[in-house]
Amino acid sequence: MLTAIIQLVAGFLLLVWGADRLVAGASATARNLGVSPLVIGLTIIGFGTSAPELVVSAVATLKGNAGLAVGNAIGSNIANMGLVLGITALIYPLRLESTALKREYPMLLLVMLICFLMALDGSYSHPEGWALLLSLVLVIIWIIRLGLRRPLSDPLAEEFDAEIPKGVPTKIALFWLAVGLVVLPVSSTFLVDGAVTIARFLGVTDTVVGLTIVALGTSLPELATAITAALHKEDDLAIGNIIGSNIFNLLGVLGVAATIQPVSLLPIFLARDFPAMFLITGALYLMASDFRGPGRIGRRSGSVLLMMFIGYSVLVWMSSGHVKELLLG
Repeated sequence: MLTAIIQLVAGFLLLVWGADRLVAGASATARNLGVSPLVIGLTIIGFGTSAPELVVSAVATLKGNAGLAVGNAIGSNIANMGLVLGITALIYPLRLESTALKREYPMLLLVMLICFLMALDGSYSHPEGWALLLSLVLVIIWIIRLGLRRPLSDPLAEEFDAEIPKGVPTKIALFWLAVGLVVLPVSSTFLVDGAVTIARFLGVTDTVVGLTIVALGTSLPELATAITAALHKEDDLAIGNIIGSNIFNLLGVLGVAATIQPVSLLPIFLARDFPAMFLITGALYLMASDFRGPGRIGRRSGSVLLMMFIGYSVLVWMSSGHVKELLLG
């Protein structure tokens, strides 16, 4: 058990560091190639923080732990909305000023609905996996076109420009990009092996661990990015990163898992986890919406989001058969 915990912790630490190096290297390389900071931010930074979820889910699926892969994708989305934005809003209330983000949020809701409809038959098939990946490509193209049409004065454009590394030689940028690409799969292997061992020791499914422990760990890059952005008063970057990450988690993470092998879903995903994801995403949308001006996520809203996440996590563990047995004696 101690070995599994060490594997899990080491995997998380390497995963977060590798994702940071990957995003930094890719962003600096793209800047040196003349790519717009806004496009870099909306694609590399927005989706790059989801690299841990993608690699962990791919490794888990290859190892025959598809439940962990799906649980990681859905659990990470719930953690991003509840834990990450909840904590961030408690530290610094967020204002939503970029009009483009208000257009991208409905896109997230649409992606969630599509993934839910695909899951109604109890699995994600190979064709559905490829359809999700194709949808991801279309979303990226849409986001790039949207970014190219935005005015330079868009608050999000200014925030991304401040975050992208400047003056990094291309050779150094490519080196860190390569390091990130190597570290991510290695650390993901450690993490998955540790998570599966812990699940067996606790007597719960790998799905439960994926929805909670692994989802929490792979959301650490989003948490670090959001808190840093909030402290720098880059509110739209904090929120935009979460929206982009959640879209990628559903289309990219689930898509890759299903293309590797068909993924069977437990009925509880449809009864508990998908509704929880819709509920917390919808709650955040209502909190952030202000049709008379900029939206705002204050400390009260942050507290509600955080409590929703904690309540969901407790529900997941309480729903596991092993925990029920312990409570009933």
